Amino acid sequence: MTERHLGDFLRGRRARVRPEDAGLPAGPRRRVPGLRREEVALLAGVSADYYVRLEQGRERNPSPQVLNALATALRLDGDAHSHLFRLAGLTPRPARSTPERADPELLQLLDGWPDNPALVLGRAYDVLAGNRLGYALFEEFRGGANLLDKLFRDADARWFYKDWEAAAVNTVAGFRLLYGQDPHHPRVREVLGSMLAHSREFAELWRANEARGKRAEVKAFRHRDVGELTLRMHAFDVRAAPGQQLVVYHAEPGSASADALALLGTLAATADQ
Repeated sequence: MTERHLGDFLRGRRARVRPEDAGLPAGPRRRVPGLRREEVALLAGVSADYYVRLEQGRERNPSPQVLNALATALRLDGDAHSHLFRLAGLTPRPARSTPERADPELLQLLDGWPDNPALVLGRAYDVLAGNRLGYALFEEFRGGANLLDKLFRDADARWFYKDWEAAAVNTVAGFRLLYGQDPHHPRVREVLGSMLAHSREFAELWRANEARGKRAEVKAFRHRDVGELTLRMHAFDVRAAPGQQLVVYHAEPGSASADALALLGTLAATADQ
């Protein structure tokens, strides 16, 4: 039920706000992490009883004004703010679709970037497509791998990602944002169920209720053929297929990582001949 997901999200975010950050005294005898329910209600300008009903799923129709006030009280950023609205059912739910695939024109675009690793991710973080250099960098993603499954259940991932912990936190936060857009999507539910059942570390991060989209950031990798690479990642929403993302990497020109990426491209081209 959407209202249960909303309550879970509110509880998780309430626990993350320190009283002093909200202008409230911390006090010596607090029994809960973060804010109390009545404190959130006070900050949002609603009754404590109303807020309790929201967390318990007994209040099903919060207004946009109330959600905005709660977002301010809980210090939600843009992605988490939007996620809150989706959980409350105040944004259109994406239409059901056939199994995801990357648009042929998007595949042509990927192939036009021979010097940049690029991947297309589906709503459940399935790898739908990649160019030659993308598959050379992420060697095991060819053939429909799932990013979450590889990250948490493939032992090599902890070596490949130099900062595995940061990659794990960011990936789960991105998946939760996509989940909030359509929590009933069959593939999303399938992946979520599998990850919760088979990865304790995923389950712990999932309970943190962090929700944010992929953004420009620097990532460091170890590759078995070319050594260490530090690459900047950019992610773009695919307008023609809501929920899909185009992820592109590049190296600083003239850097050792740029040389390693060029070598990787040469090795990949040779292997395909």
